[in-house]
Amino acid sequence: MLPIGGYFPDKLDPQAPAQVAVVTPSLMRASIRTALESVYAQDLQGRIQLVIGADLNPTDTEHVYAALADRPDHVSAVVLTLPYSTSQRHGGVHPAWDGGALRTILSFMANARHVAYLDDDNVWTTDHLSSLLAAVQGRHWAYSLRLLLDEDTGDELGVDRWDAVGPGKGRFKDQGGMVDPNCLLLDKVLCAPALWQWSDPGPKLKRLEADRRIAATLARFPHGEVGRATVRYRIRPTNILRQFLREGTEF
Repeated sequence: MLPIGGYFPDKLDPQAPAQVAVVTPSLMRASIRTALESVYAQDLQGRIQLVIGADLNPTDTEHVYAALADRPDHVSAVVLTLPYSTSQRHGGVHPAWDGGALRTILSFMANARHVAYLDDDNVWTTDHLSSLLAAVQGRHWAYSLRLLLDEDTGDELGVDRWDAVGPGKGRFKDQGGMVDPNCLLLDKVLCAPALWQWSDPGPKLKRLEADRRIAATLARFPHGEVGRATVRYRIRPTNILRQFLREGTEF
């Protein structure tokens, strides 16, 4: 059994909040290094806190700790590896199959009012955080778009114009719209009533669709948008968005 977690400080008082926290629910894949490097490369000059967690106790985290050792001086990190799963998929109590309550837990753990989300197989452009922070001013949350990549080769396929396109848009517009977590930045104090929904997709959605429930809830809050793709998002060969790209589907 691995330790429950670790703390990787920056040079400032750990009690002082960061300008932004980056929450990464992770399977501890090797690709997490590339994801973290895209955080290190952000043009944001303020303090960044990484909050990384695994819902299943991983067998190897050395590559994660090695990547964290390369972080810049303005980046700190907290790693949480629970000795059990919070998801019903693995015997836990929360309905969401893709991480149980982990994204909710990490969001509240974060020592920053503004929280962004990055999965361990995706990356951001260098201006992702700075552009979202500018867009969220005076609002509850903000979002950007995502550029779809081939899962295996990393080849660019095109900008998602169908799913993660914001409130009232795309093929989920009648359900409030959709924003991918990787594209989000939340004021977690103002959005706190919605954060628990990542742990429960609700009665009308499948066990892997909590993202759609929280997106529909966030659509009721004031929001800003960047209007361009600052997320590089890998998709499988079987993803239906590939068909939409080929056929030029519109909704």
